[in-house]
Amino acid sequence: NNEMKNPLWHGEINTIKSFYELSEAKRPNTKDCFFISSHEPCSLCLSAITWCGFDNFFFLFPYIDTSKKFNIPHDLKILKEVFNIDNGKYINENHYWKSYNINELINKLSEIEKKDLMPALNTINKLYEILSKKYQLLKNDNIIPLK
Repeated sequence: NNEMKNPLWHGEINTIKSFYELSEAKRPNTKDCFFISSHEPCSLCLSAITWCGFDNFFFLFPYIDTSKKFNIPHDLKILKEVFNIDNGKYINENHYWKSYNINELINKLSEIEKKDLMPALNTINKLYEILSKKYQLLKNDNIIPLK
């Protein structure tokens, strides 16, 4: 995420930018990639993923966590105000892509499989909470228009 430099450079946008900066010889076909995002992509990023031809994306934190746990309510507000989508309930499997909530995928695993993943997931969650607190402290002193 580089939105403090440019409000459009969300993590997904920056990732796509870096992806297309690879030479064509080194850049895989989007259909051969897994697109992984920390948060469920906002409407800007959903569109970018679609326009670039990725046919999937995986996310760790759904909109409700982004809004409540990380104090970033804009995704849900924009989806409601601009697209009339309540509670972020867009069609998660469509002609362009299918989205996957990593937590829901983990919940479908056997207890043995979950046991192997939970320490890593817990570490990611703890680290992300630390990063989120730093972000919240910095966001009022930058160019991001939606705070």
